[in-house]
Amino acid sequence: MHSMNKIDHLALDGHALELFLAVLEEGSVTAAATRLGLTQSAVSHALNKLRRIVGDPLFAKSGRGIVATAHAQALAAKARALIDEMRSFAGGVTFEPASAQLSLTIAANDFQRDLLLPRFFDHVAAQVTSLNLRVIPSQSPSPAMLRENRCDLLITPLPPSGVDIVQKRLLQDHYVCYYDPKARAAPATRGAYLAARHVTVVYTDNERLDIDRRLAANGFHRDIAISVPSFSGVPSFLRGSQMLASMPSLLAPGVMHGFARVRIPLASRTRTLAELPMFMVWHQRYQKDPAHRWIRSQLETVAATASHPVPAKT
Repeated sequence: MHSMNKIDHLALDGHALELFLAVLEEGSVTAAATRLGLTQSAVSHALNKLRRIVGDPLFAKSGRGIVATAHAQALAAKARALIDEMRSFAGGVTFEPASAQLSLTIAANDFQRDLLLPRFFDHVAAQVTSLNLRVIPSQSPSPAMLRENRCDLLITPLPPSGVDIVQKRLLQDHYVCYYDPKARAAPATRGAYLAARHVTVVYTDNERLDIDRRLAANGFHRDIAISVPSFSGVPSFLRGSQMLASMPSLLAPGVMHGFARVRIPLASRTRTLAELPMFMVWHQRYQKDPAHRWIRSQLETVAATASHPVPAKT
């Protein structure tokens, strides 16, 4: 019997652990299979093998979904640690871009995505054997996105906090007030800015832009006429209208091309309200990983060339 146990724990494999974590995070075998690009039966088969090895059912049916057993919950952190150990074991001490086949997932909302990632992709793809990039929306980012390995990097103005979460500032932007010069004049005063109707972005998880939250917190009330789920939705509503949109200055050559813009006409003490830093955020487990370090340096290089906006008219 003793030798049987020995075979059992050595039968553990990284793929089974990854599957186990995916099922745990998604709360469903189907969703985990979709996320990993596998069939449901492949996931069920690997789970059954894992159940035999650990001697626990791992998941129990609950309504339409499944719920993790207490033992499965306790195993999750160990599974992540084991996968990290396997990664560092396989990773070696150096990283050779020329022979690398990279598969990356980066979380970013549409502003960061369009500003940085097409150039990042071209920049990295030119140096490696192959690059597959998956971009997912960051919405209002949570530490879990990084802890659960849903992305390798997160680009956001609002870095989630956690002792195991690392951040570095990529660039500094600021919000400006956009308007259609064919339809209206620039708002010259605070009164004119606050009296106008506004178009803004509210992400699908109901997260508002930091400037909208800051203005409200400082007692500036605006009439938000229209909310869209991403920056790319703003131009079609703003064009030909009297409305204003307070958005990042770095959108000017892209999404907001053709619109005029001015500094947001609020008192100088509120200048900080318009600041918009951009961070890249990653999990501590990747801090010393040579491939990850190289990828971060490539993103910094691209960000350095992206952060020279045309100054807004004062």
